[in-house]
Amino acid sequence: MPTSRRALAAAAAIAVLLPLSACGSGGDDSASTDASGKIEGNITFQTWNLRANFKPYFDGLVKDFEKKYPGTHVKWIDQPGEGYADKISADAAGGTLPDVVNVSPDLVAPLAKAGLALDLDKAAPKYGKEYLPGAWASHQIPGMDGTYAFPWYLNTGPLFYNKTLFRKAGLDDSKPPKTYDALFTDALQLAKKSKGKVATLANVPTIEDFGRYGAPLMNKQGTGFAFNDAKGVELLTKYKELYDAKALDPQALTATPESTGKKFLTGAVAMNPGSALDLQKFKKDAPSLYKNIGITDQITSTGKVNMYVMGVMVNSRTKQKPAAVAFAHYVTDAQHQMEFAKKVAIFPSTAGSLDDPYFTQQDGSDETRVRIAAADSLKNAVNYTPVLFSEQMKNELRNSVAKALQGKESPKTALDNAVKACDRLLQQQG
Repeated sequence: MPTSRRALAAAAAIAVLLPLSACGSGGDDSASTDASGKIEGNITFQTWNLRANFKPYFDGLVKDFEKKYPGTHVKWIDQPGEGYADKISADAAGGTLPDVVNVSPDLVAPLAKAGLALDLDKAAPKYGKEYLPGAWASHQIPGMDGTYAFPWYLNTGPLFYNKTLFRKAGLDDSKPPKTYDALFTDALQLAKKSKGKVATLANVPTIEDFGRYGAPLMNKQGTGFAFNDAKGVELLTKYKELYDAKALDPQALTATPESTGKKFLTGAVAMNPGSALDLQKFKKDAPSLYKNIGITDQITSTGKVNMYVMGVMVNSRTKQKPAAVAFAHYVTDAQHQMEFAKKVAIFPSTAGSLDDPYFTQQDGSDETRVRIAAADSLKNAVNYTPVLFSEQMKNELRNSVAKALQGKESPKTALDNAVKACDRLLQQQG
């Protein structure tokens, strides 16, 4: 579940501009942020492709909430993963948006701009301290004040590395690179020692890499992108050096998770992101690799790794604000996030939850090794992908990076062009 949901969240974007006059299911045109009052009434709760695997969990969650708050009734709706963004967009424009909605940050942005997402900093400020700071901030919109969804579950991925390849290159296999500077140094040495046969990486830099390197991604007003500054140009220049030295896999421009996984499996690539499922595959298909697998954090020069986050938004137009806010908080509080995390490989966004023994104590299993490594890195992680960065923008950046790596444009020109294209798309969003 986490991998597919994570990929889907990254790809989803509401394509049409929602009219500011759009009205949610409640029809409360004032869209007041006042969520005080008695917790009662009927509300709808919409999730994103969760019914098939987790129906008993959510049935129990709803039942327990209704028991805790007599006089409430929650109707649970689950939508398929495909077309979810379009469904939300249509409901928002048509005034049929559910009271409580499972969202990712990129889905919140247009709803918040349209006045359809409740500002929790005004409606429920007391809850902010219950969550990890980076998670609470993940549903904030550049250029707008406020937080527009409760953070729900998190995900991230540790980095695997091949200790044998590190040793052969004369590197200390107990000290994998942690920063980009260390990564670039080690990658060039691996390529040189292997005469270009071993690349360290198999993926071109994404917007998250620019963030982890320390480049500003947007201006503070949220009106334009900024990853073409000196820091961003420096990162792409370094990647160009890796590409020319074959320290970056020659096929990185067209890489997929499947293709990079195969290259890591065969020893053509020294480092690759992965999961517990990958470890199990290595154990079965490549036992010699499995015995020499190292697990480390994502590369970052900011000290903070990237997180993927899901959220629970309250429709600002709901007629039952007290109940809707109470239920959204109930779904995402520490107790219920912990219960959900033990049913599926995700991580709670609530403060202190990652210190639970479930995320800190080894039991010798591959699943636990990966879970503990990921949980530790999430405590101060941030969502580097700007909430306004659409799939089209990702394509523009990807194409510009390719031109720079191939020598068709300088890194500076390539990033300047990418920023211009992304700014143009941003203006089209409104």
